[in-house]
Amino acid sequence: MSFDAATRRQHRAADPARSTWLAANAGSGKTRVLTDRVARLLLAGVDPQHILCLTYTKAAASEMQNRLFENLGGWAMLDDDRLAKALAEIGEPAAPDLSHARTLFARAIETPGGLKIQTIHAFCAAILRRFPLEAGVSPQFAEIDEGQARQLRAEVTEALAIGEPEIVAALADRFTGEDLDGFSAEIVTHQDRFAGPPPNLRDALGLAGDETEATLAARVFLGGERALLARLQDVLSHGSTADLKAAERLRGVGTPPSLGDFPVLESLFLFGESAAAPFGSKAGKFPTKASRAALGSDVAELDALMDRVAGARDARLALAALDRSEALHAFARAFLPAYAGAKARRGWLDFDDLIRRTRALLSDSAAASWVLYRLDGRIEHILVDEAQDTSPAQWQVIGRLAEEMTAGEAGDTRRSLFVVGDRKQSIYSFQGADAAAFDRMRAQFEKRLAAGPGLQSLHLDHSFRSSAAILTAVDHTMQAIGGLGEDSAHLAFHEDRSGRVDLWPVIPPAEAVDPGHWSDPVDLPGASHHSMTLARRIAGAVREMIETETVSGKDGRKRVTPGDILILVQGRNALFHNIIRACKTAGIDVAGADRLKLAAELAAKDLIALLSFLALPEDDLSLAAALRSPRLGLTEPQLFDLAADRGERFLWAELRARRQDFPEAL
Repeated sequence: MSFDAATRRQHRAADPARSTWLAANAGSGKTRVLTDRVARLLLAGVDPQHILCLTYTKAAASEMQNRLFENLGGWAMLDDDRLAKALAEIGEPAAPDLSHARTLFARAIETPGGLKIQTIHAFCAAILRRFPLEAGVSPQFAEIDEGQARQLRAEVTEALAIGEPEIVAALADRFTGEDLDGFSAEIVTHQDRFAGPPPNLRDALGLAGDETEATLAARVFLGGERALLARLQDVLSHGSTADLKAAERLRGVGTPPSLGDFPVLESLFLFGESAAAPFGSKAGKFPTKASRAALGSDVAELDALMDRVAGARDARLALAALDRSEALHAFARAFLPAYAGAKARRGWLDFDDLIRRTRALLSDSAAASWVLYRLDGRIEHILVDEAQDTSPAQWQVIGRLAEEMTAGEAGDTRRSLFVVGDRKQSIYSFQGADAAAFDRMRAQFEKRLAAGPGLQSLHLDHSFRSSAAILTAVDHTMQAIGGLGEDSAHLAFHEDRSGRVDLWPVIPPAEAVDPGHWSDPVDLPGASHHSMTLARRIAGAVREMIETETVSGKDGRKRVTPGDILILVQGRNALFHNIIRACKTAGIDVAGADRLKLAAELAAKDLIALLSFLALPEDDLSLAAALRSPRLGLTEPQLFDLAADRGERFLWAELRARRQDFPEAL
């Protein structure tokens, strides 16, 4: 049986006799390679419980397990010829006794604990439950999900705000985000960086030990700047349009100026980031020639001030960073012990705890040798999926598990390591993911396996999902910006599959939003808003495709239908909803949002308002919202008639008093 180049490469990667590091493009069949490799390990007589397959999400683990069981279950029902063909298709020549292949499904099902195809967090949890005393955790610990962790972080932050208000207040003064939850989650993820003695932040930022805001201000403001800036502002106010704008910005500078005025002064006195000399002094260049002439002898003093502001910029930024860093470290050193204590009291471990505790158990604990010895007898083959999203801490866990196997053979057992990933698909910073670690770890394992069976490095370049036109456009685009390394090229498996890439002109942002009707919501985009313009253009293109174009079908060419079109967006933002609205307006059948926030939907809000009123009849606002809902049906004038001029009476009492006017609503 002959195979194409893409399939032969998959067979080579799935060979269980070789340890393999595989870089796989999207749509290249890496899930098939993983399941085929596990199936071939089972065919080679490996005990199912000696195989460990680590993936990144529960969905991926479930998909892999389902595919494997589907293959093994199918083998049990095939006759000899079809079974021999099925084995050849995964790269395994037919064994003399095909009956062994038919038993694999039952063996996999009956394996104590089942096949270990799981997320790395689930695997770490299993190790901690097996060795709780050695790991220093409660034998009955509970794993918490992100929702529980978010609530606990909020409770700990609130407790800190009451118990140590100065720390939280200092952080709040410097924090620019919407809420502290994401910030505290990042602190938990990177808590190792806050372990040990506090770092010398001044040295890290290149600040002298005696440098302060006061000393910096004293170096820049030598005296007389108040009068100089006043004269400058007066001259600018009689100058060109650019001078007038500069004069207006100078109005925000204090009298006398201080370190807090530096951002304004820098915006006027220094060149921008894109200039030939970024953030250099504009001495001799600012203000315009006419205004400089009007300043007379003050020009030299102004140029000197601009030079001093430029020279102080790095120190000012360093002092600002020091101020924020000190607030961050103070909060983190109070928050992390409180958060750990709150989890310990409840017997909880979050995802980060699972990884850190397992890493400590396998690396630093006095019982590490014993634990590895016990695990070593049960793990002979390790497979790692989505390796580009594996964090350094997770790599340390995997590395400790693989140490014995990288020493070569143990007795008569042939061991193997299989790692597959694609740096281009990395979810950067997701759970501490480090895409660069993918290449670093490959080099490490190549070195560790060099004395034994070696590590083969392969690429799966063929894409089974897309056409050559689209893949070529992607490759040309990536090459133009430097590419993503040696594994960035794509080959189309279906070379004759049609494809097209259209590049549309960029729609500039709308300068002014249409005011619209006075009764429209204030956040409703106007008809000329850029997202509305793009949404209408997309809907028009879809309508034209449906009316005029054809696509390949099972029985040749067929007319395009709405079901043939998938619209991908970067985020579920205003454009996302505008596209759905525009398609419906154009009469195009559209599936609608694939995901929604239940509490944000109008129907859900109406029900919540009704339930809130039922819980508290004195809640006038909730009752008013419920009355305006389609279920109760009052119009805006009717609600105004009911609610206005009722004095101190609650809206519910007013409705009951006027039952003859609103019988259906009542």
